[in-house]
Amino acid sequence: MTDSPTTPAPAPDAEVLRKRALTALLTARERTTLLTESVDDHELISQHSPLMSPLVWDLAHIGNQEELWLLRGVAGREAMRPEIDGLYDAFEHPRASRPSLPLLPPAEARSYAAEVRDRALDVLDSTALTGGRPLVEAGFAFGMIAQHEQQHDETMLITHQLRSGPAALTAPEPPRPTDAAGLPAEVLVPGGRFTMGTSTEPWALDNERPAHVREVPGFFIDTAPVTCGAYERFIEDGGYTERRWWAPEGWAMVRRHELTAPLFWHRDAGQWLRRRFGVTEPVPADEPVLHVSWYEADAYARWAGRRLPSEAEWEKAARHDPVSERSRRYPWGDDDPSPERANLGQRHLRPAPAGAYPAGRSPLGVRQLIGDVWEWTSSDFLPYPGFAPFPYREYSEVFFGPDHKVLRGGSFAVDAVACRGTFRNWDLPVRRQIFSGFRTARDL
Repeated sequence: MTDSPTTPAPAPDAEVLRKRALTALLTARERTTLLTESVDDHELISQHSPLMSPLVWDLAHIGNQEELWLLRGVAGREAMRPEIDGLYDAFEHPRASRPSLPLLPPAEARSYAAEVRDRALDVLDSTALTGGRPLVEAGFAFGMIAQHEQQHDETMLITHQLRSGPAALTAPEPPRPTDAAGLPAEVLVPGGRFTMGTSTEPWALDNERPAHVREVPGFFIDTAPVTCGAYERFIEDGGYTERRWWAPEGWAMVRRHELTAPLFWHRDAGQWLRRRFGVTEPVPADEPVLHVSWYEADAYARWAGRRLPSEAEWEKAARHDPVSERSRRYPWGDDDPSPERANLGQRHLRPAPAGAYPAGRSPLGVRQLIGDVWEWTSSDFLPYPGFAPFPYREYSEVFFGPDHKVLRGGSFAVDAVACRGTFRNWDLPVRRQIFSGFRTARDL
């Protein structure tokens, strides 16, 4: 049995593309403003963790990348502030060293980003988005910049989680599932071929391309991400004291840092508590576990007699429709995400309970594959067959190899513009500050 490639969508006209790009850019900037204006200037220039940049660096970096790609790259304009390019080059200065740089102060960073945006919107109005250069075809450059800003918004939200002090952000609670009690623990994904990646998604990034056929043997996958309650059982059963469950590097990490639980958890009077955006609260048993490294996810899976799914298994569970034999854009179909389908865009400041969002389930009944928590997979971050870097090799190519593990699905902190069934995230297996969780799988 073969799987047909994703059906190409009809090419939208230029004005539809322009409206989509404008909405994406404005949505990203609204979120950036919230994240940077909810704290005072002292907190903007402070480094809340050596793992993260000062918030003011992210703010000016967002503006600088927008200038580089939209004003200079698309419109061919002269540089506005060429002397600051090096300060905001993420490859030139690691995060730990950025506070020592002569960064733009908050007011100047805001002014710079706003001026770039005003000019960028003029460029959007005057640029042909079809039949031109690959950089602007279907509005790619504008979509890339919207995704870039939203990715930094997620990074800034991580900084908010790492900062000390009272809560600076608020959001409503996510919906609770109404039928979670009747859900099966796992779902069978039949073996066979499916189309992985994309060659038709106009704003897909280079590492998502090209579409290609994969053969995946049948497997079982968890219906929902692993919960805090399930992870507590791993802890109470000696999960952090039994070397046999851990990869050697993971065990060394546990011993070196004396880890006993996910990041931000602590035990008090016999109860597990966690700190979440400035609030200390009991760990919710039915919520997907968050802030675990790849090593912790892998150890839990071994303890449970299971394993992490491969990246190909995850994508097949999320996109393959066994009835039509095609790969969808999202688990629920080809329509864009909506609040009824997925927990995205910082709409809520936590994952929804396991089993939520029935409208977002896959054809096989797997839930919460998009949103809530990034899900670690067993796979190294590698190029697809036929990969070509675009528009610059530093986005993906320099990270390929065994050092980075792939995460899929997005989290509550990810905006829909930067989250697709084909979207690939990656990070070092020691990372815990990210909004990462996991689900497990097993062979037939």
